Amino acid sequence: MESLPIRVFGDPVLKRVAEDVQDIDGSLASLCGRMLEAMYQAPGIGLAAPQVGVSKRFFVYDYGDGPKVLINPEIVESDGEWEFDEGCLSVPGLSWNIVRPKRIHIVGYGLEGEEISIEADELESRLYQHEMDHLNGKLLLDYLDDDQKREAKKILRQMIMSHGNDDPDGTQRIKFP
Repeated sequence: MESLPIRVFGDPVLKRVAEDVQDIDGSLASLCGRMLEAMYQAPGIGLAAPQVGVSKRFFVYDYGDGPKVLINPEIVESDGEWEFDEGCLSVPGLSWNIVRPKRIHIVGYGLEGEEISIEADELESRLYQHEMDHLNGKLLLDYLDDDQKREAKKILRQMIMSHGNDDPDGTQRIKFP
């Protein structure tokens, strides 16, 4: 089976708010399996459905205790503040210090339809918040100030040009908020 390609910045699916999952079935389980393969191959610790072109509210992750899925997740509580260097498979090779809540309580469903409730802090909390951003049409680039955006755009344009993109100034694929 062919590996799922991970969508990168500029792909419109990454800017859409994903729709709730209506049916938890075998096709969803199969897609989650393929997403986990792509995530491990990248390598990463989380991958949201929009990152593989599916505008649905779920993500896969492995925080060191085995692969898991969270469907229709919702952050119900957060507190504190924590700044940390964060990267993204959809903005490859770049990272920025991003401030996020230090602790969260997130709820959702597993592949068997069971309710899941997780209280997390620091890096684990950041993982869930990052994947939730993808479900809400948000990328790390949305957190940058104007100077950081200018620098990121310059670097990303150089990356596009080095990969033979036929858009000489890179403006077709680099859209910042």
